Amino acid sequence: MVLILFGITMLGVGLGIFLLQVYRTDTNNSTALFVLSYASLRFLPRMARVIIFGSLGIGLVVYGIWGLNRALLRPFLRPGLAVVDQIADYRRRERGPRVVAIGGGHGLSTLLRGLKEHTRNLTAVVTVADDGGSSGKLRESLGILPPGDIRNCLAALSNDEALLAQLFQYRFSGAPGLEGHSFGNLFISALTEITGSFEEAVAESGRALSVSGRVLPSTLHDVRLVADVRLPHIVNEIRVEGESKIPEAAGRVQRVWLEPNNPPAFPPVLQSILSAELIVIGPGSLYTSILPNLLVPDLLAAIHASRALKVYVCNVATQIGETDSYSCYDHARAVEEHIGEDLFDVVLCNENYEGDLGPNSQWVRADERTMSDSRSYCADLIDYEYPWRHDSVKLAQVLMDLFFERTGPLSN
Repeated sequence: MVLILFGITMLGVGLGIFLLQVYRTDTNNSTALFVLSYASLRFLPRMARVIIFGSLGIGLVVYGIWGLNRALLRPFLRPGLAVVDQIADYRRRERGPRVVAIGGGHGLSTLLRGLKEHTRNLTAVVTVADDGGSSGKLRESLGILPPGDIRNCLAALSNDEALLAQLFQYRFSGAPGLEGHSFGNLFISALTEITGSFEEAVAESGRALSVSGRVLPSTLHDVRLVADVRLPHIVNEIRVEGESKIPEAAGRVQRVWLEPNNPPAFPPVLQSILSAELIVIGPGSLYTSILPNLLVPDLLAAIHASRALKVYVCNVATQIGETDSYSCYDHARAVEEHIGEDLFDVVLCNENYEGDLGPNSQWVRADERTMSDSRSYCADLIDYEYPWRHDSVKLAQVLMDLFFERTGPLSN
């Protein structure tokens, strides 16, 4: 902008010198001199002419820049909102805290949908242990990492959820060969073939959806989730292989691990965690979405080393085959039994138990053991329309309040 204004000023100086040259050299009172005299308002006092031409010039420059900006920004603006408001909102979110959200499934998507209204500095870290549904089929047939959870997160972070995200989430039905597959999964799979790498395909998908942040796999290695499950009325534990098969076993999960058991973390994930100001773990399926990320050793070490505020978000309802009858304390304790003590600074629990969860689920309650933990913080987090889920707006607002309460306002 400064260079443009300086260039316009130089043009004006050049034009002024040219006009002075005409005045001084044209002594024949020609028509050109007569026209220039009236066009330059020589019949008015000099200061009046300065004010008139200066005001006119400023007005034209401002109007031209305004029109240019509208023309350039039109493809990126949402209809019905003022340009100034949208730019101010973008700048506010651009200065938001650096947040890393770790998990998978619909819980992480819900969290991201709320957080993107507060900051654009978002990184979602997603498990790649999924082996069910469309993701499992593509993983088996094409040999790529499962794209399902990544697709959900990209859709949640999209700035155009009304159309593009719906297209990304569209699931084919009744078509031979496409039955059960979502468009987004096929899109990411095709980009993997075109770009030659899964991580590049995810990045290009994010650009296509204009996402507010990044979605990264916790590891690029082909890992499988394995669990020891204790079934009712059976003394010995059974071993279950595959993320999708663990809930189907309908027992009590004793332990989960990855095979191979020491996969390297994706380097950009480590960089994001170490530079984060807020790390949010959960919500999501405890054993099949959250723990598979934390079982990547380098990733867990980076979380321990990070100076960010670390918050564990407990689910609002239990899940059949994973967390039957679990309280908030049981959720946090199960995580710490796998990865060690004192990882979290805050354990965030729901305190509103109104609504019908249906016959197969129960409230995850903040019991006495939960409240005896000084890290516990309770708030109303449920979505009244779907009480077994978190409300994305409520959850994001509570997390931002906790962050600013513990760390103070951002300096920038």
